[in-house]
Amino acid sequence: MEQPLAIESGWLGGAPVVAPQSTRRLFARRPQHPSGADILRFILGAIRIQSVLTVVGPLRFHQQLHKHPVKTQNSSTQPAELETPDSRQQDIEFLHEIGTRIATAHELHAVLERIVNFVSSILQCDSCFVYVLEQDRLVLRASKNPHTDVVDQLGISVGQGITGWVAEHLKPAAIPAKALRDPRFKLVHSLPEDLFEAFLSVPILCRGKLVGVINVQHRKPYHHTAEEVRLLSMIGFLVGAEIERARLESENIELSAQLETRKLVDRAKSILQNDLHIKEEEAYLALQQESRQRRKSMREIAEAVVLSDELRRKRQPS
Repeated sequence: MEQPLAIESGWLGGAPVVAPQSTRRLFARRPQHPSGADILRFILGAIRIQSVLTVVGPLRFHQQLHKHPVKTQNSSTQPAELETPDSRQQDIEFLHEIGTRIATAHELHAVLERIVNFVSSILQCDSCFVYVLEQDRLVLRASKNPHTDVVDQLGISVGQGITGWVAEHLKPAAIPAKALRDPRFKLVHSLPEDLFEAFLSVPILCRGKLVGVINVQHRKPYHHTAEEVRLLSMIGFLVGAEIERARLESENIELSAQLETRKLVDRAKSILQNDLHIKEEEAYLALQQESRQRRKSMREIAEAVVLSDELRRKRQPS
């Protein structure tokens, strides 16, 4: 039997992967700084992940999870041997499901929603939150349960509460019951899920750096098995690069929109200055006043001024 192939921390958090010689050669040729797509491509070449999944296949994982326990430091249970072609195919299908769900979403919120839906279907939890690191704060960006007044608004400092502790130490935290009594816990009154009993939180990493945190909660006491903790941690490793890419892409789109708005406003100011013979500051205040009175954005007012000027010029005889 082949020995596990150790992967450095940052690839899969040091989780050992059992792979044939062909896959070992594939990992030996991996790039120094793999992207999210590279990680998925390499992993899909591996036949099986040891100590992370005992039975995989996204639709059957939860039902099969306890039938094939993995041996841990506190357990004498022997791991089930799953070397059949069917089980290997299920491993690949599970990882392919993760990759497909994320790859088909491009915008940050779409990526996060797919992650929440996937985790919820696997772990059968009552609540799932995804926090994304922005500067020095963890911002709630996705939730299984609707929280329109909190999502994109709630921020947690690194080190604050259980979520902040996980972000600070880059380690998972699993609390089977009475999470409120955990010394690290900090109640967020706008989240009723904070009153739930069981709490599982894992970091989302990209190249060894914190990207965010995934929280899973159960209303009633629930013991998270080692397999479930490893599974959620593995998902955090896999989606980290994709979340970071989507976040940076969203920031680029926002910056591009801001730059375009600034150009339009500058052009509209120039038109007002020439037509009304006023100063630049007065032209800006005029645009701002129109924006407030009509309850339109500065961009919309500027676009109207520019369009009006273009139509006027077309009507003028050459």
